[in-house]
Amino acid sequence: MNDRVLRVLEYNKMKDQLKKHAGSSLGRAEIDQMKPLTSVDDIKHAMTITEETHRVVRLKGQAPLGGIKDVFAHIKRAQIGGVLNAWELLEIADTIYAARRVKSFIDKMTEDGIELPGLDEITGAITVLTDVERSIKQSVDDNGEVMDSATPALRSIRQQIRGQQASIRSKLDQLTKSQDQQKKLSDSIITIRNDRYVIPVKQEYRGSFGGIIHDQSASGATLFIEPQSVVTMNNMLREARGKEKIEIEKILRELSAEIQENGEELLENTRTLGYVDFIFAKGYYAHDLKATQPKVNSTGHFQFKKARHPLIDAEEVVPITVELGGDFSSLVITGPNTGGKTVTLKTAGLLTLMAQSGLFLPVEENSEAAVFESIYADIGDEQSIEQNLSTFSSHMTNIVDILGKIDHHSLVLFDEIGAGTDPTEGAALAVSILDYVYNKGASLIATTHYSELKGYAYNREGVMNASVEFDVNTLRPTYRLLIGVPGRSNAFAISKRLGLSDDIITAAEAEVSTDSRQMEQMIASLQDRQLSVEEQEKQATALRKEAESLQKELAEKVQRVEEEKETIFQKARDEAESELSASKKQADEIIRELRELEKQGHNVKEHQLIDAKSRMDKAQPAPTKRMKQIKRQAEKTDTIKSGDEVKVLSFGQKGQVLEQLNENEFQVQLGIMKMTVNKSNMEKLSSSKEKTPLRNVRSVTTSAPVKPELDLRGQRYEDALRQVEKYLDEAVLAGYGQVHIIHGKGTGALRKGVKEYLKKHPSVKSTRDGGMNEGGIGNTVAELK
Repeated sequence: MNDRVLRVLEYNKMKDQLKKHAGSSLGRAEIDQMKPLTSVDDIKHAMTITEETHRVVRLKGQAPLGGIKDVFAHIKRAQIGGVLNAWELLEIADTIYAARRVKSFIDKMTEDGIELPGLDEITGAITVLTDVERSIKQSVDDNGEVMDSATPALRSIRQQIRGQQASIRSKLDQLTKSQDQQKKLSDSIITIRNDRYVIPVKQEYRGSFGGIIHDQSASGATLFIEPQSVVTMNNMLREARGKEKIEIEKILRELSAEIQENGEELLENTRTLGYVDFIFAKGYYAHDLKATQPKVNSTGHFQFKKARHPLIDAEEVVPITVELGGDFSSLVITGPNTGGKTVTLKTAGLLTLMAQSGLFLPVEENSEAAVFESIYADIGDEQSIEQNLSTFSSHMTNIVDILGKIDHHSLVLFDEIGAGTDPTEGAALAVSILDYVYNKGASLIATTHYSELKGYAYNREGVMNASVEFDVNTLRPTYRLLIGVPGRSNAFAISKRLGLSDDIITAAEAEVSTDSRQMEQMIASLQDRQLSVEEQEKQATALRKEAESLQKELAEKVQRVEEEKETIFQKARDEAESELSASKKQADEIIRELRELEKQGHNVKEHQLIDAKSRMDKAQPAPTKRMKQIKRQAEKTDTIKSGDEVKVLSFGQKGQVLEQLNENEFQVQLGIMKMTVNKSNMEKLSSSKEKTPLRNVRSVTTSAPVKPELDLRGQRYEDALRQVEKYLDEAVLAGYGQVHIIHGKGTGALRKGVKEYLKKHPSVKSTRDGGMNEGGIGNTVAELK
């Protein structure tokens, strides 16, 4: 892109706006060097980086870019062996800190799950030089002064200096405050001349103090004398200051050597910081303009929706929609002067340059930008007094130069083409030039007020007419661009509006040819039709928004119904669980009674089991309608049959199906008991397998049954474990869901050993200590698989 085009399209003014968002001279220098890119891949990459910085600005408000200094000269001087002063070292330390903070900031956002691959790669080039920063900060304060703490030697020297200064001041204070001496002094103060402490003495008493005269007042009435009594002390002070200077130079030399050692890393960090400041300026600029990211293509097609010129005040700018490419590669905009044609031309050109610079555009979402290898523009009055060229000659000189360079990768912008000469010849030249550009394959936008060009697009494929709308009632342009409609000549309407006689207007209309009148009528019809279409589009948009609102409202109502339904189901589940818990508690009480009988050595009789079974059946809650709905979700789809292992939901116990009594009821073996259980109260645990039927409950009275507990109290450790092993096998075969291992409290050795053994046994699912009515920690309850 040549500099003339950038100037004409106000690209440099846009860059001045962008520079306001840069925080350092390095970032502003990067903006000065910014030029539009021509590679689609490079532009997309730059646009991606801008999108990431814009996202950071949107999420975090700002990035920590303070403290960035242009330290290139300092670093390069240190690299060739120069000694930097304290202020230069401080600027380097600030820049190191800024680099560390920026890198940490981006790393933290990445760790938080915010994807910033481009920024992460850029800041990944930063080398963290904490040691160098610390060395400088420990020696130089924020005012650029070397601190006492820089070295022990400097601290000692400065303590000596302060001591000498105090001694000198004390000595001179005695002189200035002495009643005998005060009359000899012009003023009772202590001052400094030539880095030595002196007092102001009247001319006539110059010999009263001895010592050295260092200066005198303008009138000569006062002499600044270093009294003989402090000469030696001043000499010692000067000597100490000399030592201080040498020590400071030594410190600065060592720090400069450290900068030299890390010079390349510091230069790379500084370059990276300048670039980071530059790309964040793009992000801030996009945020300030309320800009969006356009799509980018190399096909020559762009569409800027509701585009705003960035240099026009946001309160005054009128958004326009301008498009080029696709069905047409040339756009001819006609209409009256001051109607906004030139602004449209500049907006299209500047936004294209901005997009090719990786900047977001002040347009609506889903806009699209084209990438051109070159952009040419002839806009504005380029009359050259020095070359004695007229406006027409100046324009034609520029146009001739442009026509010699364009190709199918070019965008050409002509403002008022053919103006400044005879209208007939100018219009003919304009048509020929437009045809030449079109035949070269270049993309073109041209503005004109020649009526002869209004029909240009109708005779050529790939060319489209456009106009800027003019409101005859207010006699002002609306600045809206109407694509597909050439501009109307509003001279008669405007004149009539301003009060010109109807007779004069009628006579003037008669002078206009029939073809011209027909064209004006056609244009008026096209404008009316386009306005009607736009109005219908607005109504359709309003209806669509209303439909979306209704859909959203309906979705919210459905969501509320679902939430209410879930609340009802949850309440039903809670009630069912409460009823089941009460039933299980009652069943546990019955089982405890049976176990207590067996512990006391009584065989469980048939009538006792029948009675217990009857009580457990009564304890089982009848499933309500809501319980059935809930339990149905948990039921297995497999058919339950004899031999299946099931879980009785009301008791939380496992058992085995013995036989099916009817369609919904089964006989189930639960430990030492048989029960009739409804299908809805069972959950199948495993696939049907051939299993040995559990012992019939009647065998309890004829053979020694396996008790639900094993008493190990008083036995040796090894014997106890052998008994536990044998007992668990028998309990599993008996179908017990849980058993009690009674080991007593004692020393705890047997209890600990049993618990460890149970945890490792393959048939044991879990263990717990006995409850208050189960023997407490002297009893371990094991739940079997």
